[in-house]
Amino acid sequence: MAYVQVEPDDQRLEEGPEGLQFKSFLGADASAGGPTNPQRSPGVGNADRRYLADEANQRKGGGSFWNIEYYQPYFDIDTQTVIKRCYTTLIPTEAKTYISTHLNPPDLYGPFWTLTTLIFCLYLSSSLGASIAKYLSTQDKPYEYDFGLLSLAVTLVYSYGLGLPVVLWLALRYLGVGEWSVVEAISVWGYGQFVWIPVSVLCVIPVPIVRYVLVMLAFGLSGWFLGANIYPILASAEAKATRLIILFLGAVHLGIAITFQVMFFSYYVVDKIGADIPFPGSDAGTGNTTVPRWI
Repeated sequence: MAYVQVEPDDQRLEEGPEGLQFKSFLGADASAGGPTNPQRSPGVGNADRRYLADEANQRKGGGSFWNIEYYQPYFDIDTQTVIKRCYTTLIPTEAKTYISTHLNPPDLYGPFWTLTTLIFCLYLSSSLGASIAKYLSTQDKPYEYDFGLLSLAVTLVYSYGLGLPVVLWLALRYLGVGEWSVVEAISVWGYGQFVWIPVSVLCVIPVPIVRYVLVMLAFGLSGWFLGANIYPILASAEAKATRLIILFLGAVHLGIAITFQVMFFSYYVVDKIGADIPFPGSDAGTGNTTVPRWI
């Protein structure tokens, strides 16, 4: 058995027989992340040394753009935040700072359910209002529900609330404007349509002037909200002609409001004018007619 004399020197403390030194390879293992290094099995002495803080800050979703897991973080939001983001769109003074103050980070859960709720509100409110108007009218024919309005509502709302912001985002990316993401664009457009939900419910009232005022109010509030959040993005482009896109968006927004008014809120109460007038050659009380009046 051989003995090696260890000198009380700091430098010699790290040396073994024949001048060997003890080295730590933890740094080399941590820096070498190539596929040639074998994966260490978890254990007490050979644990995976990852910091919990770094794990918490990592993106919860994973995968590529085409996987569902990629969109998971955009649906991870509580109900109170969604409700706050919805009713804040009704406050005109909060429109200019909506993205930086209330929409950070953007989500897809709120816009999806806002647009879906609007579809059912448009159809149900239109059907209920039309049936009430039919009941109050003098016509004897029963009201027949038009399920084609539901398909029309789905096409209009999803095309305007989901398709248009995606097309606008692609156009701005082509023009070199990358101030916002496609998720942010959809989120702004989806929450901007929230005002149509209470308006569609109130349009059950069978009074035409009230419905016209409500539609104009919804058109103004949603238009101001969208313009206040979209125009600064357009103004950031180098080509000033890009700002003219706001005129096209305003025309589309006006067309949507007119379509809602004509297709879903155009029911009236039909009443007769004056007394019954018998035709010549017919018995009194039979064969007469009345002229309908739209009020």
